[in-house]
Amino acid sequence: MPDTQALVNDFLNKLKKRKIEGSQATAKQTAELLRSVISQTRMPYTNQAAALIHSVKAVGERLIAANPVELAVGNVVRRVLHIIREEDLSLTTAAMAGLNLSAESDDEDDTDRDNHPALSAAAIAAASRSTLRPPSLQTLLEDLPDSAAVPHTSSSGGDSEGKSKSADKSSRSRKLKHDVIEAVNELIQDISTCHELIAEQAVEHIHQNEVILTLGSSRTVLEFLCAAKEKKRSFRVFVAEGAPRYQGHLLAKELVTRGLQTTLITDSAVFAMISRVNMVIVGAHVVMANGGVIAPVGLNMVALAAQKHAVPFVVLAGSHKLCPLYPHHPEVLLNELRSPSELLDFGEFSDCLDFGSGIGAPLLHVVNPTFDYVPPKLVSLFITDTGGHNPSYMYRLIADYYSADDLVLERRTTSGN
Repeated sequence: MPDTQALVNDFLNKLKKRKIEGSQATAKQTAELLRSVISQTRMPYTNQAAALIHSVKAVGERLIAANPVELAVGNVVRRVLHIIREEDLSLTTAAMAGLNLSAESDDEDDTDRDNHPALSAAAIAAASRSTLRPPSLQTLLEDLPDSAAVPHTSSSGGDSEGKSKSADKSSRSRKLKHDVIEAVNELIQDISTCHELIAEQAVEHIHQNEVILTLGSSRTVLEFLCAAKEKKRSFRVFVAEGAPRYQGHLLAKELVTRGLQTTLITDSAVFAMISRVNMVIVGAHVVMANGGVIAPVGLNMVALAAQKHAVPFVVLAGSHKLCPLYPHHPEVLLNELRSPSELLDFGEFSDCLDFGSGIGAPLLHVVNPTFDYVPPKLVSLFITDTGGHNPSYMYRLIADYYSADDLVLERRTTSGN
């Protein structure tokens, strides 16, 4: 099996050099890497969940720092941390249920009841409020044997009882790691199939003879439109070209290849064409906790045009793009600047880029942002792999995927690595 550190370093290099295109590919590879980290983490005798969380956080911090603008990395790291907490809580709850059953059976024998007291209501309530077991609960669970695994023995059977306890702890450690890996596998599967799950809903939203407008290129949008076409829906698509990278040209070509009626327009023509449009359908880079969308540059202009003409603005996004942070959060990097060469030819404008007047600054500045921010008030509907949702509901949907303890991943202590 490859060394975990080597896998981490290789993935960090890809993130820093922007060698991974698309949020889905980034999210999937992040989940696969964290699965390897979990698989190779050595489990301690106690606090196994805390050990897994520490390992995932240590790697996750480095991944997020390597490419802060790719928020899907942080989303997956937080999802995995939530999985660990949920699986640990599930095992803890199961253990307490077994102990309660043991206590009930002991009610018939006063002597056995004295030797094996039941869990108090306070202890059960404390465990239910926390996914990570506090030391008092850990000690309590270790001291009380499970009726199915540890039979009642006299003091003379202390050695066998101790071996049984050790075996129970080892078994629980293996089960926690196994359950977490299985849940991460399900997460990877969800990321891989998000396009298909979103596309299945297309027939509910696209109707006969409608005109759909989109901007740039998005695989989710492509599959969504083609799924409606396969359901015998007849409609036309306006594709804004998405300058300066002109990703819309690629989408238009793919739509024509699949038999859809397509019209390619310039970005500046969106406002002129929007009155003919029935619906705007776009992809997203990430969806924030307030329902705001970080999307390819130019989409805020499209959203404003849609609002002006009362055209529904629909955003397609897989669950791995749902971010638990708000736009004003210090860990959120909303944008990054791409190369000026996408806008102009340096040879043609070289005289404008020369330093002049001895002030040490060029006469021409080129700004080429990658993303726009679309506020939630401009979004009509979100369609995710779990269904359609209003912007006001997104915070509740996002809360199901993350734990509040994992929103800030920065470690409080510094290390001399």
